[in-house]
Amino acid sequence: MSESDTGKIPTGKPTGQVPPPSERGRTSIADGVVEKIAGLAAREVIGVHALGSGLARTLGAVRDRVPGGGSRSVTRGVKAEVGEVQTALDLEIVVDYGVSIREVARAVRENVVSAVERMAGLEVVEVNIAVTDVKLPDDPDEGEPESRLQ
Repeated sequence: MSESDTGKIPTGKPTGQVPPPSERGRTSIADGVVEKIAGLAAREVIGVHALGSGLARTLGAVRDRVPGGGSRSVTRGVKAEVGEVQTALDLEIVVDYGVSIREVARAVRENVVSAVERMAGLEVVEVNIAVTDVKLPDDPDEGEPESRLQ
């Protein structure tokens, strides 16, 4: 068969059997990647003071002060189970006093689902949210040392 017979240059491979470039190979996304995306998306929501339980935040604050030890702070309070095409997330959040916990949880869920599906291309099957604490206006942040200056 020549080029003039079909109008195409022969490639040596039957047409229709070579997948497009986007389907050649496999992409895997680590749990930690999805945890970072979800953690950042949750922190963007107004009314979320922090992520993680009290103990996790306290230990994280100590770890953050050690050089090279603060890499886990973005994923603190976030656990992801990632499959081939789906993911499920568990988040522990601390809300600011005075906000509607239901509204904050709804906004966190929407923001996390949107960010993970857009960035990772995974279907988010569930986002479980545990509110572990309420940040009162006069409570000092556990992760920040109090200033000795008056």
